[in-house]
Amino acid sequence: MTVAVASQALRFSKMHGAGNDFVVIDLRHGQPAPDAALVARMAHRHTGIGCDQLLTIEPALSPAAVASYRIWNNDGSLAGQCGNGARCVAAWLVREGSAPRADFIIDSPAGEHAVRWIDDGHFEVDMGAPRFAPGRVPLLGFPHERDEYLVSVAGESLRLGAVSMGNPHAVLEVGLLDTAPLERIGPLLQQHPSFPESVNVGFVQVLAPDHARLRVYERGVGETLACGSGACAAAVVLMRRGRLARRARIELPGGSLQISWEDDAAPVKMAGPAAFVFDGEWIG
Repeated sequence: MTVAVASQALRFSKMHGAGNDFVVIDLRHGQPAPDAALVARMAHRHTGIGCDQLLTIEPALSPAAVASYRIWNNDGSLAGQCGNGARCVAAWLVREGSAPRADFIIDSPAGEHAVRWIDDGHFEVDMGAPRFAPGRVPLLGFPHERDEYLVSVAGESLRLGAVSMGNPHAVLEVGLLDTAPLERIGPLLQQHPSFPESVNVGFVQVLAPDHARLRVYERGVGETLACGSGACAAAVVLMRRGRLARRARIELPGGSLQISWEDDAAPVKMAGPAAFVFDGEWIG
C-alpha cells in the first residue's frame, strides 16, 4: 500500500470538464500515490478541496504516450475510466509543457487514448470501442447480447441498455428527464447482483435526432454535473437503436459534449471543454 505523507505540501490543480470537477496531482517524480483515506479527505466538499474525482498524473505506460493517469472516486475507490478527466489531464499536460497543442496520446487504466487539441479550452479524446457483450460490461444473468435487458429492481421491471466504455454503464431512456427517479434507481442498480462491479447509471431523453439530455449517477460518487464516459455510453446505446445520429450533442447539467461514432466497429470520440479553476497546496 502506498500512503501520501500528510506533513508534506502536495501541489494540486482544481479543474472541471462541463462541471465534472477534479483535483489533479502530479506523481511523475517519485511521489507516493494517495491512499483511499487521503483521497476522501481531499475530495470532501466542506473540509477538503472538493471534487468528484481525484486524478493522478503518472509516467507513461506505453511508448507512444506522454503520460498516464489514474482516477480515484471521491470515496477513495479507484475507477477504470473518466472521459471528462481525460480532457482535463490533456489540458494540464499542455499547460505544463509535456504535451503539444496538436495530437498526442495519454494512457488511462482502460488503455491508450488519442487526444486532439482543439483550442486551449477544448479537446477531443478517442475513448476506444464500446463493448456490448454482457461478460465485458460485466452484466450477469444474460448469456447473449441484447439491445435491451429486463432487470427487476425493488419489484419494478426496468428496460436498460448496458455497455462498457472501460467502465460499466446502464442506460435507461426516459420520456422526461426532469422527473427521472435517478436518486432512487441509481443506488439500487449499483447494488444489484446483475452488476458485480457496480455500474454507472444514466437516464437519457432524446430531444432531436442529434441532441439528447442526460443525467448520470456514478459509482463511488453519486450524481455528477457531467460524465464523459456516461455520455459516450448513452450515445452509442441510442445510436445502435437508431434513436440518435452518429454525431450527436449530449447535454448534461454542467454543459454539453459532442459524441461521434462512425460505425459499430469504430472508436467513440468525445469532444468538450476542460477548464482550470485554481492551483494550490494541500497541507492537511
